[in-house]
Amino acid sequence: MEALEIARWQFGITTVYHFMMVPLTIGLGLVVAVIQTLWYRSGKPEYLRMTKFWGKLFLINFIMGVATGIVQEFQFGMAWSEYSRFVGDVFGAPLALEALLAFFVESTFLGLWIFGWKQLRKGVHLACLWIAVIGSVFSAYFIIVANSWMQHPVGVQMINGRPVMTDAWAVFTNNTALVAVPHTLFGALAVAGGFLLGIAWYHLWRRRHDGIDSVGADGKVIPGEANIPGRDHTDHRVWIRSLRIGAVVAMISFAGTALTGDLQGKLMFEQQPMKMAAAEAACHDGTGFSVLSVGNVGSRNCDDIKAVIEVPGILSFLAKGDFTTEVKGVNSLLDQYKADYGSQLPNNPIYGDRAGQDIQYVPVMEVTYWGFRMMIGFGGVAALAALVALWLTRKGTVPVSRGLMRLAVFGILAPFGANAAGWIFTEMGRQPFVVAPNPDLSGIDQVFMFTAAAVSPGVSAGELLTSLLVLTAVYAVLLVVEVKLLVKYIRGGVVSAMPELVHVAADENEDATPGQRGTGKPGAGDDVLAFAY
Repeated sequence: MEALEIARWQFGITTVYHFMMVPLTIGLGLVVAVIQTLWYRSGKPEYLRMTKFWGKLFLINFIMGVATGIVQEFQFGMAWSEYSRFVGDVFGAPLALEALLAFFVESTFLGLWIFGWKQLRKGVHLACLWIAVIGSVFSAYFIIVANSWMQHPVGVQMINGRPVMTDAWAVFTNNTALVAVPHTLFGALAVAGGFLLGIAWYHLWRRRHDGIDSVGADGKVIPGEANIPGRDHTDHRVWIRSLRIGAVVAMISFAGTALTGDLQGKLMFEQQPMKMAAAEAACHDGTGFSVLSVGNVGSRNCDDIKAVIEVPGILSFLAKGDFTTEVKGVNSLLDQYKADYGSQLPNNPIYGDRAGQDIQYVPVMEVTYWGFRMMIGFGGVAALAALVALWLTRKGTVPVSRGLMRLAVFGILAPFGANAAGWIFTEMGRQPFVVAPNPDLSGIDQVFMFTAAAVSPGVSAGELLTSLLVLTAVYAVLLVVEVKLLVKYIRGGVVSAMPELVHVAADENEDATPGQRGTGKPGAGDDVLAFAY
């Protein structure tokens, strides 16, 4: 493997890993803020417990997201210096705003929320969380603005071979970004919804398995209490409400991702027609949508691709909003791309040994075709599971089946898979460009960069391979740490995030010694760092 391929693998692995944390952080942060708002308005104890439990998991994930995201910034300068030089004038503004404004606001107010449970008034404390969550949304917006410029360059002029930003408003209101932002936010909420549903199902199942809750003759739940701190009637309300909130959020999010995804698809047909043609394995001009196509693994041309199941008119609807407009296929687009951008890489020193090589304009169709379907499939499965969960829990608890419980827990991974597949499709489908050209008048024509020109010229394949192996090993360790922390606090239930419940239980225990008792008030014996720990 040459340096370019290793550099792409390195950035791909670190980015996809980091993005596992991003949607959960954004989505769960929004959900926790809403739940704390419900507690602020109603004063119900179950909402306080829900805020602290889900907030604890949110914090674990947030910290891991920060740790894994920092590495990417160094990769821009170390492995992709030519790319950084090319896009630097454009990326400077959104990335600076992300770091200096959004992330600092997010971190500062999140810190106030963590340590302000007893020190701040309830309304001020709630406002801190909302500001932190809104900061995370703006952070995502600025990152997506930068990524969307790579997909659809706007607001620049080419000066001395580099794009120079001349219209910041055009960059920040790029139509590609304005559609990608809500699509990403809905995807994040889908992850949070599945997360709540699966974990809450597990705890409701445990209450039934342990004999705390039972079911009456009418099929409705009879919540019970155990002589264990936190496992009372309120605990039951925590999990059933968490489950139903998660299910509703998951279904609404799927509808939102479907709507915004349709808008994204129509933009891609205009801005990156080859990506969408490859995603549909549409080798020839037509209107039909491929439900299933087959071909040789690793093929990058349409000579051996065959549509087994095809639905007429659907491809036209995805591209143009009607059922009759003919859409260009891969073969027609290939001739067009060669005419516009050349058949071989230019004889320029920036390309090194790759200069003069044939340009492969067709992305790996196995990645685009199945990535597109996995994105939709995982999202649809998660939404269907949420609908089924709402029906099965309509009488206040979950079935006693261990198999269903395990299915619900593993179902947490479905929206994660949809998010990962969507980003892999988006980035891999843009190849061979790291900055895609604009085939229409809505962008700036002839502003593009081949991925082959983006890698750092002074970095060897051996150096990149070493860093790839080291980073992959470090990230694997971090994955183990995160999973162990999450599993620990998930199994611990609400008490793991609210040690004050143990002190309250000791107060209510007449046999407890004075040293075991608290002061009789929630929060007694709980120092300011307990929630952060």
